[in-house]
Amino acid sequence: MIPTLPQEWRDGTLDDVLYLCRELAEDPTFPTVRAWRAQGGKVAGHFQVYFPEEIAHAAGLLPVKMRGAPLEPGIADSHFGSYLCSIIKTSLEAALSQALTLDLFVSHPICDAARNLAAIWARNYDYPCQILYLPQNPNSAHSVSYLTDEYARLQRVVEQVANRHIDAEALTHSIDVFNRNRALLRELYMIKRDTPWLLDAADAWCLVALAGFVPREEHNDLLENLLPRIRARQARREDRVRVVFEGGFCEQPPLDLLRMLGRTCYVVDDDLLIGLRWLTEDVSVDAAPLQALARAYIETSSYSPVQHDLRKPKEHMLLERVRAARADAVILAAAKMCEPGLEEQVAYTQMLDAQQIPYFVSEFEENMTSFENLEMQIETFLENLQFA
Repeated sequence: MIPTLPQEWRDGTLDDVLYLCRELAEDPTFPTVRAWRAQGGKVAGHFQVYFPEEIAHAAGLLPVKMRGAPLEPGIADSHFGSYLCSIIKTSLEAALSQALTLDLFVSHPICDAARNLAAIWARNYDYPCQILYLPQNPNSAHSVSYLTDEYARLQRVVEQVANRHIDAEALTHSIDVFNRNRALLRELYMIKRDTPWLLDAADAWCLVALAGFVPREEHNDLLENLLPRIRARQARREDRVRVVFEGGFCEQPPLDLLRMLGRTCYVVDDDLLIGLRWLTEDVSVDAAPLQALARAYIETSSYSPVQHDLRKPKEHMLLERVRAARADAVILAAAKMCEPGLEEQVAYTQMLDAQQIPYFVSEFEENMTSFENLEMQIETFLENLQFA
């Protein structure tokens, strides 16, 4: 494994390390990816929402989640129309501005904009730009075999980029590494759910986000070090409303918005960066690796507005999330110009009305900088719940 994090983090206090994580998560120059490349490593960029990172990892590539960036899309704007979500533009801007250098790019047909992103990317770069076609009908009896074949096609592309054959042993090892990471992320969310006063929403997001641009072994090491220290933190529980944040499955809200929420309520669960937590249980290391990954995607996965699974009606899945987190209310947010997110809000609000669960509807953009009005509205909403 090529180290990418500053090694002095091991000697820092908990507050020092969390500060470093915030700095890295907000840095538009992607220093960890640069460190990886400086030592000869290759990089596979993958767009939201879900990507089987184990395949890239098994080939020795660093899988990097393309989740946008705090950049003005000055170059990328000329490659797109006006009415598109920000994440599409800033993801390409990160590459065009040379903040991020890739050896492979993979997108997904989760919406019209993302469907065309690989083709636009390919016009500007010679390296492979692929679309990963996850099953449109995961309820089909053939969905696992179809997805196994699609993963095998992706594996051949990755092998070409890495100039390395991926054998079953290497892929099984990668699955084991990622199983450990998913377990640690579940533990992190357990802390958010059970003791949210120990870790605010912004710091939790940064700890998850780091998984998208450091080697997963290094991320495992970081979480194994930090989670016990977070649990041992001395912090006083406050009388705050417990809230679920829904709407961060693709474009991410700005960190300052999450900081604002951390000042006003406890965010006890969310769908932020859900692709990094998509598989909800360990993937089998005893079955054929690609088939095990495919079966996990179909049978033990979360939900989002861009997967259409009749076994997982999204409004029912949101209700389960609210009840499991013992939440008092829901913040329904959607990125501007995000058709899948905005469409799903109709079903969400109808369900929440029927269940008499309070909710607040809003929208965001990753590069928004003014939060005064939104903070006042959310504070008013929360105070009405507390003092009703």
